[in-house]
Amino acid sequence: MTDEGFGALRIAAIVPCHNEEAAVGRVVTDLRRAVPTMDVFVYDNCSTDRTREVAEAAGAEVRVEERPGKGHVIRRALADIDADVYVMIDGDDTYDAYALPEMLTTLLDGPFDQVIGVRIAAEKSAFRSGHQLGNRMFNQVVSRIFGRPVTDMLSGYRVFSRRFVKSFPAMSRAFEIETELTVHAINNRVPQSEVPVTFVDRPEGSESKLRTYHDGFRIARMITRLMHHERPLALYSTLAALAILTAIGIAVPVVQEYLDTGIVGRFPTAFGSASLVIVGFIILVVAILLDGLRKVRQETTRIAYMTIPALPRVARRSSAGPVAAKPARTTTWREATSEPQASEASVTPLFAERSSEHV
Repeated sequence: MTDEGFGALRIAAIVPCHNEEAAVGRVVTDLRRAVPTMDVFVYDNCSTDRTREVAEAAGAEVRVEERPGKGHVIRRALADIDADVYVMIDGDDTYDAYALPEMLTTLLDGPFDQVIGVRIAAEKSAFRSGHQLGNRMFNQVVSRIFGRPVTDMLSGYRVFSRRFVKSFPAMSRAFEIETELTVHAINNRVPQSEVPVTFVDRPEGSESKLRTYHDGFRIARMITRLMHHERPLALYSTLAALAILTAIGIAVPVVQEYLDTGIVGRFPTAFGSASLVIVGFIILVVAILLDGLRKVRQETTRIAYMTIPALPRVARRSSAGPVAAKPARTTTWREATSEPQASEASVTPLFAERSSEHV
């Protein structure tokens, strides 16, 4: 144990669960040990096992979201719960709960509005090969589209400030919620950082809810939708350019024939080329209009964001109760004894924290 606390801040952990009877009890217990002053809310999302009973027995406040999908849970929780700091963590016991004090400290020391727990696999089986490949691909795609480097956009372990949460619309339904959170932070240029966290395989008796191809298609669709909403000028100007270039390509033989003979011998081709040019310019006009609407929407979001003050950097230095130390990195938290063992030195970062520009 350490004497460091997080002041009078109200900290709420949101744990979405669907049939996590085998894991949720340990998740709640570890969270309460990691930050004793924190409130833990377990959201039962259409479970058919004893998830609710196990979570309540471990000391969590259990709430119910009847619409299936992690996105529905997060949207409901962020709207209903009133706190200064929000923690999002899956209920499958794959994330290191004892990394939470470090993530909270990073959030307050920034101060940042989002801290992402970047997953560092402790076991080869922790990441499925398809999921790992898909995560890397989506990281690169989002980085290129939105112009900011992304390390682990699909991480389900995050810490948010109140002003981030209350300016986040949360429109996703399922596992694409992480993508929406990442793009929201990038697009609104909120200060954020990353902390490496240990990631292990599910405990015995717990079954993964992820479907590689199905979830991958949903995430890809979400990226496309977000690009339509957040980068309309880039998206539709590209489509307009393709239409106009195609029109020019098919018009060249027609123009050449007209110059040689004075006759338009392929009138349908000429008509199609002219139509493509018109379509291209219409798309370009739509892109300009959508970009104007995007700017208005971003300004509105920014105003909502600015109405809530930043977290105080010194709040965590107040005495509000003990914070459990993280077990040494030589062992996973799952292998730790019932009483977490303190570690005098903090974990050496596996990479330098990167934060977005403050605007």
